[in-house]
Amino acid sequence: MSKICYTLAMDQIDDILARGVANIIPGKTELLKVLSSDKKLNVYLGIDPTATKIHVGHAVPLRKLQALADLGHHITFLIGDFTALIGDTSDKDSERPILTKEEIEANFQTYKRQAEKVLDFSKVTVRHNSEWLAKLTFEDIVKLSQHFSVGDFTSRELIRRRLDEGKHVRLDEMLYPVMQGYDSYFMDTDLQLGGTDQTFNMQAGRTLQKNLRNKESFVMSNIFLEGTDGEKMSKTGGNAIWLEDTPEDMYAKVMAIHDDFIINYFTLATDTPLREIEEIKKELSSSSNPMSIKKRLALKIVEELHGVEPSKSAEEAFARTVQNKELPQEITGFHITSALTSVGTVSDALVELQLAESRSEAKRLITQGGTVVYGEVVRDPNQAFVPQEDGIIRVGKRKIVKLLKP
Repeated sequence: MSKICYTLAMDQIDDILARGVANIIPGKTELLKVLSSDKKLNVYLGIDPTATKIHVGHAVPLRKLQALADLGHHITFLIGDFTALIGDTSDKDSERPILTKEEIEANFQTYKRQAEKVLDFSKVTVRHNSEWLAKLTFEDIVKLSQHFSVGDFTSRELIRRRLDEGKHVRLDEMLYPVMQGYDSYFMDTDLQLGGTDQTFNMQAGRTLQKNLRNKESFVMSNIFLEGTDGEKMSKTGGNAIWLEDTPEDMYAKVMAIHDDFIINYFTLATDTPLREIEEIKKELSSSSNPMSIKKRLALKIVEELHGVEPSKSAEEAFARTVQNKELPQEITGFHITSALTSVGTVSDALVELQLAESRSEAKRLITQGGTVVYGEVVRDPNQAFVPQEDGIIRVGKRKIVKLLKP
């Protein structure tokens, strides 16, 4: 390897180990040594395809996978079609819904279409864990379970809370970490990627690799990217930037984040080099108005996910409709339907008009003062709603609907 190639490879490795990493087990120094060698690692990221939409926070480990694939490591994108029959409860206060095989496959196809914006699947092996988990005998499962204790499972915060509150915890839920651990063992994994909420499950893989193969393996957990409001990014919170948002919506959502999150978004939601991000951090500390830097961030995110020209158009649209307070050139038209005439309240109208994904999100948007109906700001979610032909309804600075005759 030439000196230039070696330097580039080490820069990539440093980026992998530093960008958005919450923890490395057993340690960063040990993983650095392995990544710096000629060994090609078996790396995997597993998903349970229970959701059909990916936001930029979900894309954080996908970016890490791509970086490792670019270095020539063996990458497996694992579809947890068998484990999804149980449902992981690592980040949930209640049982997860159990999906059919048809639902799982349909969800993955939607997931893959979105993930391809970040991950080159030509460099990735896609597998389903039903390939091996469905073949385990009851004896196999008993033997695997002997490597873990009930206390390990019940001491986890969310499980303990559910038990303390008298909520139902299914016995098969206790087997989820065992199955995920077997995924890692079966594929002879060197490195597992996942969020911090997956650490317990990923540790199960390390346990089986050590006990059954006498092999040291690694776990890398990534930092979560906060939503546009600073809370955990989620569908129900209405604070997510989705990979399939339009360029205009994506740009405007980024412009709505708090200034304190600019560096986190540059780090986790873009491929901007870390050295450049350090310079941006210095600019922010010396600038009284971070607007121009946030515009660069919004342009960068949209460009990486949609392309150069759409990002420029989104920037122009934002300047025209938000900064210059003009209505967009194209407003979504919505014909007045019988369903709309019967909604009753403004909250229900926002959901019917697809300006909010749920009634709870609609209430939040209204109480925050970001909803304008026929030129008047609405602050009462239960205010009566009467459709008016040619009426303009605006939510925030980017969602605008014009009511059309039936």
